[in-house]
Amino acid sequence: QVQLVDSGGGLVQPGGSLRLSCAASGSISSVEVMGWYRQAPGKSRERVAVITDSGVTHYANSVEGRFTISRDNAKNTLYLQMNNLTPEDTAIYYCNIYPHIWGQGTQVTVSS
Repeated sequence: QVQLVDSGGGLVQPGGSLRLSCAASGSISSVEVMGWYRQAPGKSRERVAVITDSGVTHYANSVEGRFTISRDNAKNTLYLQMNNLTPEDTAIYYCNIYPHIWGQGTQVTVSS
């Protein structure tokens, strides 16, 4: 089974940017749906963005226009470019291969 390793999180000031990466241990070229989810303290996990094998994307309303999801099948890697971050974006971010394969998560903290 493919394993996922998330990276790229950290501490950033409001208005800053981060790029998350999710490296897969095997080929993702045939994976139909991949995505990023996040879980803030005391809240349930929520979907942030998904991308299909044909490149169709969908974003949560809260990140639309600020986040961009992309995938590089040649590198077996999923990305999430996050711009104009706010404290409300603070959470652990997880990548996912639909439906049940998850990365270990990477912490994103937005604070001044």
